[in-house]
Amino acid sequence: MARLKITQTKSYIGSKQNHRDTLRSLGLKKLNDVVVKEDRPEFRGMVHTVRHLVTVEEVD
Repeated sequence: MARLKITQTKSYIGSKQNHRDTLRSLGLKKLNDVVVKEDRPEFRGMVHTVRHLVTVEEVD
């Protein structure tokens, strides 16, 4: 199964509380944090919510 490498590239300061909570749920706490998650619809939806704050790469 493919994996997603999610990197927080922008600060969450000034964003909605929902976006802050989503970043925390993904495991991102501060700028330039990186997490690797399985490519599942749940994580795709979370990434879609904060797509303006993160970058995503597919990792094998």
